[in-house]
Amino acid sequence: MAKLVTMPKLGFDMAEGTLVRWIKAEGDPVEKGDVIAEIETDKATVEVESEYQGVMFRHLANEGAELPVNVPIALMAEVGEEPTDEAIKALLGEAGVSELEKPVAKDEKPEQAAPITGEKPVEEDDVIKETTLAGGKRSSPLARRMATDHEIALSELDGSGPRGRIVKQDIEKYLEGLRAEGREAEVETIEKALQPLPAFTVGVIPDDEVIATSRLRQAISRRMQGSFMNFPHFYLTRTYKTDALAKLRKELNQFLPDADKLSVNDFILKAVALALRQYPNLNTSIEDDSHVRRHGHVNVGVAVSVEGGLLTVVCKDADQKPLRLIAREVREMADRARERKVKPEDIEGSTFSVSNLGMFGIEEFSAIINPPEAAILAVSAVQDVPAVEEGEVVIASRMKATLSADHRVTDGAEAAKFMAVLAEYLEEPLKLLL
Repeated sequence: MAKLVTMPKLGFDMAEGTLVRWIKAEGDPVEKGDVIAEIETDKATVEVESEYQGVMFRHLANEGAELPVNVPIALMAEVGEEPTDEAIKALLGEAGVSELEKPVAKDEKPEQAAPITGEKPVEEDDVIKETTLAGGKRSSPLARRMATDHEIALSELDGSGPRGRIVKQDIEKYLEGLRAEGREAEVETIEKALQPLPAFTVGVIPDDEVIATSRLRQAISRRMQGSFMNFPHFYLTRTYKTDALAKLRKELNQFLPDADKLSVNDFILKAVALALRQYPNLNTSIEDDSHVRRHGHVNVGVAVSVEGGLLTVVCKDADQKPLRLIAREVREMADRARERKVKPEDIEGSTFSVSNLGMFGIEEFSAIINPPEAAILAVSAVQDVPAVEEGEVVIASRMKATLSADHRVTDGAEAAKFMAVLAEYLEEPLKLLL
């Protein structure tokens, strides 16, 4: 039986996506799990995997089209099946699409750039929003964001995408050229530095400039502003003893291959997941004014710094997994996030988040709750500090963590108990191995 493939919703606030390119052509056989296309969101380029086995019967959207989530982009059929017009119309009707138009060839000038539209026509000017530059050049959203981040004038580039569209690869190629020129410039800079200093003069001060924010930064802004304004945050900070954790981590890493070596954050993720099992009110999300969803799974989101902003990757069922598996999964997902190759499942379904700035030497900070979750843990640096133990001043390993929680689903006493249970696991880390 024929099936529709729709623009997936990859994230709480995703409204639309750009179809970057088709991996499977019309007529190609498709196995369940095969990558059939690449789409681009505000945050990353994501590979779309097929949920069905069969044949790619027809593309319903062109490369470069920006379409709302849940709008059909392709029609899959079983091997040997030839869906009738009536069957196709019935499928489209169920999806809320009244009419099917054949895709426009990439080298033609289309009247409508996307054949399937959902609730409204997608005109040529709507297909790639705000992409027409001086001289008629076009660019993808990710290319525009990269160009903004690196202060590149898109009008100076030639695009290699459909109809001369500037894509991510064009920006990367341009940056490689700049890096090559930069190495030569470094030599000139060193030679100038060895010369006698000239008389001091006031240099030219640049004018103020208004810089367009990237789509990723805009998405972060919307989510964080909405959370901070609408979620009644409260905060609890606790100092944790990490001497035993540091010792155990060092001992375990001596026997582990590089790919499985454990970080402090891996221990924290496991401890958080186990503590959430005991205090499930912190593993919730707001449904409406009178309902809260208490999640059965414990899926811990991990904030990852990427070019131009942050992405949250999700370690699913972290309470059920051993430390080595947590470490490997988070490392692989973080690498994909930084390379803009995340999979849909990498960034979906978090029920609680952890943000760790310890690697930057931050001693203490508070984080904004990641909607629709109810809490987030902000983890600071592990430091050697003076401490009093058994009446004597010693140098001890300590770490501060701050819980930001939504007062609509929990209160200070319950949150404090959660932080105390977290201390049991972090200060007696052998419990995390049981």
